[in-house]
Amino acid sequence: MLAASSIVNPNLTCSSRASSSSDFVSISLRPLSVAKFGSSRAPKRLITVRSAATKQAKTPAEEEWKVKRQVLLEKRVRSVDVKEAFRLQNENNFVILDVRPEAEYNEGHPPDAINVQIYRLIKEWTAWDIARRAAFAFFGIFSGTEENPEFMQIVESKLSKDAKIIVACSTGGTMKPTMNLPDGQQSRSLIAAYLLVLNGYKNVYHLEGGLYNWFKEGLPAVGLED
Repeated sequence: MLAASSIVNPNLTCSSRASSSSDFVSISLRPLSVAKFGSSRAPKRLITVRSAATKQAKTPAEEEWKVKRQVLLEKRVRSVDVKEAFRLQNENNFVILDVRPEAEYNEGHPPDAINVQIYRLIKEWTAWDIARRAAFAFFGIFSGTEENPEFMQIVESKLSKDAKIIVACSTGGTMKPTMNLPDGQQSRSLIAAYLLVLNGYKNVYHLEGGLYNWFKEGLPAVGLED
């Protein structure tokens, strides 16, 4: 939808082209009196109208869960419970990649876990971002989040492609089918694992049950106060 400022002279005919991955709409205008008689020499004028509320193109993290799950299975991403993860961390030099928001990580996390949040608080103030904030606020959520566009860049600065990684979030999700969830259940850690294997990481594991189970089992944890 075009903003009120984009209304043009009603005596002009126009054709428009828009891309779902662009914030711009191009409109070709021709005087009505000339266009009516079909002259091929009619002068054209091109204006570009910015539609700031246009949704951005889909990112890999927004891919359908069925697609992500299939890739995870093909790449042999293995799910481990918290006790197995603790053993792998201590005996096999696995790194726990905590993808929760930084505030949750600071409250408590496994020792030596690396934090790279896969979602962050919405930062920008375009019309699209304001609309998203309003949607969150409608449901009483005043700290809406967005995908962290720097996620892979930060991960690659901290972990080499041959690193052995266990990706963890709060609840973990699962790739295992159940009667109610034939495709399992998506989670932040599974989305992160998907991005890792897409970007060449080969030793990627997933913490099933999430850090909720880690704390529940009384496994070692540290926080800012420590």
